[in-house]
Amino acid sequence: MTYKILGISGSPVKKGNVETLLNRAMEGLPAKNIEHDIVHLSGLKVRDCIHCNFCLTKQTPGKYCAIKDDGQAIYEKAETADIIVLASPVYFMRTSARMAALIDRFRVFVFGNLTAGHMKNKIGVSMAAAWLRHGGVETTHLTHTLTFLGLEMIPASVHQGVSPLGASVLTSINGSGNFDPAVSLGIENDELGLQSARLIMRRALDLAKLMNK
Repeated sequence: MTYKILGISGSPVKKGNVETLLNRAMEGLPAKNIEHDIVHLSGLKVRDCIHCNFCLTKQTPGKYCAIKDDGQAIYEKAETADIIVLASPVYFMRTSARMAALIDRFRVFVFGNLTAGHMKNKIGVSMAAAWLRHGGVETTHLTHTLTFLGLEMIPASVHQGVSPLGASVLTSINGSGNFDPAVSLGIENDELGLQSARLIMRRALDLAKLMNK
């Protein structure tokens, strides 16, 4: 069986720490029987949910939401994935605004007349990149994990990483908060954080295989 992984970068920065984190996490996976795709919210338009309740009764194939933007393409990718990774920068002790907007729009998979329950039993992985060591990594993971639980997904955890809640990387040296203008991708200096991403992805794949059985 081929397992499909969808990574979603909630960063507004193109080719920054979060996108690099997702790429490094995928590199640790086996070469065979894996397909992965990464969605960059930095290059897409995903508007806020307006709670119009269109999705409750009016969904049709190819139109799950009344809002006309890039949301539909993400919905379709998520539906076919076995593992979904939510990866966000931490700017203010929580997940990013772009990721929060997408999470709200995922209510189509809770209430939709066509799509309710379509995320059930998929594996969820949380990733967070923070400037400070204690600057909101775990509160970001908790937001992502609550999303997975609300969608009846199975959150992946691994105790060999930095945090059992998700892959956690620091973008300043040792999470000190000291700024070095010469460093553009701080996560490259956090090998423990990158290792946590590789470990949790392996765990997610193990869970996906168990669910397939």
